Parts: sequence; C-alpha cells; structure tokens
Amino acid sequence: MDGNGRWAQQRRLPRLEGHRRGEGAVHDVIELSGELGIEYLTLYTFSRENWRRSRDEVGHLMNLIEVVARRRIRELREKNVRLRVLGDLEELPASLRAELERDIALTRENTGLNLNLALNYGGRQEIVEAARRLARKAAAGRLDPESIDEARFGGQLYCPRMPDPDLLIRTGGEQRLSNFLLWQLAYSEIWITEVLWPDFGRAEFMAALKSYQARQRRFGGVISTDANAAPPPPSEPLAPHV
Repeated sequence: MDGNGRWAQQRRLPRLEGHRRGEGAVHDVIELSGELGIEYLTLYTFSRENWRRSRDEVGHLMNLIEVVARRRIRELREKNVRLRVLGDLEELPASLRAELERDIALTRENTGLNLNLALNYGGRQEIVEAARRLARKAAAGRLDPESIDEARFGGQLYCPRMPDPDLLIRTGGEQRLSNFLLWQLAYSEIWITEVLWPDFGRAEFMAALKSYQARQRRFGGVISTDANAAPPPPSEPLAPHV
C-alpha cells in the first residue's frame, strides 16, 4: 500500500495525514473483496524495515493501526471477515498486540474473506524462521533432512494453509517486491499502478482484477499450439488471493 507519504507531501500535509487517508482505501478494498467472493486478501501494513522511519512516525503508525482495528472490528465481524496477522507480534507495542489478539479471537469462526495483515513482517525473516524450525527438528532427530520438500517447508511459514497469491498489486508506481511474501509470490501475477494508495478505490481495484482475468497463467509451462491438445485451464473469474 505505497504512496501515503507522497500523497500527503503533494498536498503539503503531514505524512501521518496520508496514512489516515489510506484507511479509506483499505475499507474499499476489503469491502469489494467480500462482495466479489475473493477468499484471501493480504495487506502489507508495516514491514520490519519501517522501523527505520522516525520515532514519531512509527509511534503514530502503531497508534493508528490500533485505533482503526478497534473501530473496524464490529464491521469485520458483521461481514464475516476472519482476521489474521503475518509477522512478529512480540515486537509491537503491548496495547496494539492485545487489540490484535482480541480481534483475531473475535473473528476466528468467521467463514468469509480471510484478511491478513502483514505487520512487522519481512519475507526473508519468515523464510529464515521456517528454516530454523526445521533445523531444530532435524537436530533433535525428529526430522529426516532428506524428507524436506517445498510442501514441508511451506508448512513452517506464518500461515501454512494460505494459498499462494494469484495477484500482487503495487500502488505508487513501485516496481519491486520489497521483502513481501518472497516464498509465496513465486508465480503470482503483478499489477502496477501509479495511483497513490489514498486514491486507490473500487475502480482501481476492479481494473487490477480485470487485468488479471485477461492473462494466461503458464506456471513455467508452455501453451500448446496443437489444435487437438486440451486447452489450458482458464484464469479464475476472480482472484482468490490478492
């Protein structure tokens, strides 16, 4: 969700105002995802690298996330949204951690959209921690290293039952992964827009989904030119994981 700071600077507003305005885009994307039957939505909310920002901005961001979570939890429950968090909660402020743990518990039985907040998250960190867990099991004699395959490794990630994303959306014109879901994004489609996150609404989200629908996903394979060959499976009508 890139561009909050730039959005504010263009309007000569404090950076925090850009983060506040970004809440509207979050609401629109969550609401439309539920309406369209999208199964998983993962929002990169705060990366491990974001701790390098000024102490004031980080403090305001932590408070904003907590306030928004508390204000929106009733709506999430009413809309059957299940909330999860990807990342290391132990390093977050105690009040924010308590609020997230409460909200996760309140939505645990919901069966609609799975909303993942990547919070204090880093893709490399996730992979390293997964490797450490497997290494400990192997060192204790509870795991044969030769039995480790992609499925077993993936089972050690933060949300092991989460399907790999079908579509990665980057706002603000950024053209890099930025340490986000490095393992899971291996074959994800990518859609980039110059629109800054506070201005990203339902129309921009639909444009991204329509672009996804028009693509042929080969997953490293080759589309056959044989007229008698079975056609490749079509893209899903709507991306189940964005």
